[in-house]
Amino acid sequence: MAAERSAFRLALPEPTASYEQDAEYCVVDTGSGWVEHRFHDYDRLYTIPGLYEKLFYEILQCQSPPVVCDLLAAQLRAQDVDPSSLRVLDVGAGNGIVAEELKARGVGKVVGVDIIPEAREAAERDRPGTYADYHVVDLTALGTDRAAAIASGGFDALTCVAALGFGDIPPEAFRAAFDMVADDGFVAFTLRDDFLTEGDTSGFAGLISSLLDSGELEELDSTVYRHRLATSRDPLLYRAVVARKRRRA
Repeated sequence: MAAERSAFRLALPEPTASYEQDAEYCVVDTGSGWVEHRFHDYDRLYTIPGLYEKLFYEILQCQSPPVVCDLLAAQLRAQDVDPSSLRVLDVGAGNGIVAEELKARGVGKVVGVDIIPEAREAAERDRPGTYADYHVVDLTALGTDRAAAIASGGFDALTCVAALGFGDIPPEAFRAAFDMVADDGFVAFTLRDDFLTEGDTSGFAGLISSLLDSGELEELDSTVYRHRLATSRDPLLYRAVVARKRRRA
């Protein structure tokens, strides 16, 4: 279901200016004058119907949801797994774009997790019924009871698309979500490609390397692709990874 639209005007900085991703911004006029919104101020972006899709998907040509969902679907086919049997925990769920892509590929159940209530409100507004449930929680501050309640969904897959790094979802939050997935479950995520290099300061290179080295994560496939355009109109390269969670040795 396409997001409901409201009347707004949207403008980006001149492409001659270059910003780090967490400093990129746009200006929006909903009828009361131009207001600056940073791209990572998701709580503000989600309150304006249609803005998120217009900005990231129409103008900046984001490709991450279909890329990672296609990669996951290919592995399900290769391993003869019926997507309708899959119960997916979608972390950094936002307003439901990834869940919509998963459902379009036949996935049976998707449960969303995000840290801001505006994300759940936007998902209910833009894509009602797409999620079986939606939890607004800080995964780094979950009590044992709350973590167990979420994990009781019996998840055999985890998705986290275009949400890792920059402090939005820190490594500790990803680890907490990973622990909610059953052994042999699928894990599909995207991350800026340089966050997986030795020079990474986000913490994700160390986390993913440790999971692979310990055997807790078995990589099945990965690809480097253009996540979206920056406001400078340069491509932002990400890596999509599909893996399986394995039992700790």
